[in-house]
Amino acid sequence: MKDFLDEYAAFCAEHGRPERVELMMCDINAILRGKWLPGDDEEKLAKGGVRMPLSTYAPNILGEEVEDTGLGIAIGDPDGHLFPVPGSLRPVPWASASGGSVAQVLCEMHDENDEVAPYSPRRQLENVLERYAARGLKPVVATELEFYLYKPREDMNDAPIPPDRSPTAQNFDLDVLDRTQAILDDILDAAWDQGMTPDTLIAEYGPGQFEVNFHHTDNVMAAADDALYFRRLVRGVARKHGMSATFMAKPYADYPGNGMHVHVSVVDTDGKNIFDAGTEDPSPLLKQAVAGVLDTMDDLQAIFAPHMNSYRRFQPGSFAPHTPDWGMDNRAAAVRLPEVEGPGARLEHRIAGADANPYLVVAGVLGGMLYGLDHPDLPLPAPLDEQNGQFSDPLTSDWYTAVECFAESDVADEMFLPGYRDIYAAVRRDEISQLTTAISQIEYRTYLGRL
Repeated sequence: MKDFLDEYAAFCAEHGRPERVELMMCDINAILRGKWLPGDDEEKLAKGGVRMPLSTYAPNILGEEVEDTGLGIAIGDPDGHLFPVPGSLRPVPWASASGGSVAQVLCEMHDENDEVAPYSPRRQLENVLERYAARGLKPVVATELEFYLYKPREDMNDAPIPPDRSPTAQNFDLDVLDRTQAILDDILDAAWDQGMTPDTLIAEYGPGQFEVNFHHTDNVMAAADDALYFRRLVRGVARKHGMSATFMAKPYADYPGNGMHVHVSVVDTDGKNIFDAGTEDPSPLLKQAVAGVLDTMDDLQAIFAPHMNSYRRFQPGSFAPHTPDWGMDNRAAAVRLPEVEGPGARLEHRIAGADANPYLVVAGVLGGMLYGLDHPDLPLPAPLDEQNGQFSDPLTSDWYTAVECFAESDVADEMFLPGYRDIYAAVRRDEISQLTTAISQIEYRTYLGRL
């Protein structure tokens, strides 16, 4: 309690006492849920006096509880107690308040055992990191996130419309950055205000599409936190400028989707990169890690591609990798090796969409790497540019198939905390049952008047 109160007092000394504090908790879909707390009621939060139902960790994408998770009203929908995550108190520079500033703080719910509830996505990542620590290893991670800016819609059923003067192929176009400077500057400034460490920002290929890269860090949880914060930040700044923003996997059929790439290296207790063998060829340990993420990619595709729209990226011509393969400096590969020697020796995992939960994505990538390190006999196919037409089978483009593969996966069951695989699968099955049975506009347009 005292630690948070000290942190809050230091925040107020630097930024002034906020009018409100936005309490944020990450659910299974990486949607932030929580409450607004008056800025003078910090002691209530510090002692766990703010409560929410534990089922809030695992609703479907519509925000509804899913009975098959075993949570919710079926067991009385018990409350958890919100506690702030240390070091997560940040200003919200894009938010408005009637009489002062706004702060935000990331929270976790503690259950009846006074521990972080096992339904927390952050707790899943923490579990994988504990397995690395038990081996004397520490991952070093950097993320890249893509997003689209688009004009505000009058109706939620409307398709997005790119900003004015957006070229259909704006890849690395500096003029696009110049025209969008005001909003991009505010995005970067807000990121720095929130303690993030953005590296480069570029105009990506699609109209109104941009990508931000973050610096590498051995604070893996903070990297995942920042990916979550950044999604909220971009949408908030965009609204302030009269625009909208989305991290949806595939908002346009004819343009590239939004990906979340994860760069990972691993250091030992002496701080040495275990993937660096001092040669120009990938080291045996790096190859084992690559073999692990490739071997588990089918099992974990439902994590990397959680939603119905996510599977539009897994098709030929979709501008995204859709086959479990690897290559050296090859952006067509699902796993790319940008560097293989020196401190920067690492792999880049390129499968996940920007719509995925960053905690679960990073946990899945790290878990797959650890699986490879623990199973040195896993076969590794030839790199993409040496396969001579003998390509691996593509990942599925069918949502149901991916979810059922995950639901039956022993690897997924062991990677996450007990029962979490089944909770995740139950949420996705519920969404499948609702979203795939709805009759689409294209069906009415094509069939209703002809048949």
